[in-house]
Amino acid sequence: MEQRTYNQYCATARTLDLVGERWTLLLIRELLTGPKRFGDLQASLRGLGTGLLSARLKHLEREGLARKITLPAPARTPAYALTEAGEELGPAILELARWGMKWALGERREGETFHPNWAVLGLKACFDPRAAAGLRAVYEFRIGDETLQARVDDGSIEMSHGPAQPPDAVITMDEQAFLALAAGRSTLAALIGEGAATASGDRDVLARLGDLFRLPQPRPRTAEDRA
Repeated sequence: MEQRTYNQYCATARTLDLVGERWTLLLIRELLTGPKRFGDLQASLRGLGTGLLSARLKHLEREGLARKITLPAPARTPAYALTEAGEELGPAILELARWGMKWALGERREGETFHPNWAVLGLKACFDPRAAAGLRAVYEFRIGDETLQARVDDGSIEMSHGPAQPPDAVITMDEQAFLALAAGRSTLAALIGEGAATASGDRDVLARLGDLFRLPQPRPRTAEDRA
């Protein structure tokens, strides 16, 4: 597949030459939470055909943004992971997520797919380091069939797939409840009160969870949206 180019000697244009094709940034988004097998990427990116997925992954490999690895035992299966250059796209994608939560997300449209790990990246984009000062804790989120973890270390956060070993606090809810929480339509306390979520573990760690994320207030982009 021929690679298109803007043919401009500009850092922004050169970057878009690398990651501006459809699905490419979403592939990087998927890999930001850890290595993924080909089938994992297919499952998360519905609508991306097998041939195009293969082409996009080869492009990322060729350009030094992703690499093939073998997952450790017990899986021992081939997977894809970001390189150092690919990982450094993380802050840019988080900024896009932060902008999107304010100016683009809105209500979920009919037919739109949703995976909790996408919202987790959005939450990471809204993490408030000042609120996490002095906090060292591991949160485990059990959302439907998925398990995710957030490791907070005195003002920094790392989020990834899989159970924590061991977690300081465990939050359990279904996909719809998590979507309401991530979209700012509800709070953890409200969801627990409604019976839509449960929380267990260290009470002090749980008490600080609500202050760790500052969701942007959604704003309309046009006069028609404001009417």
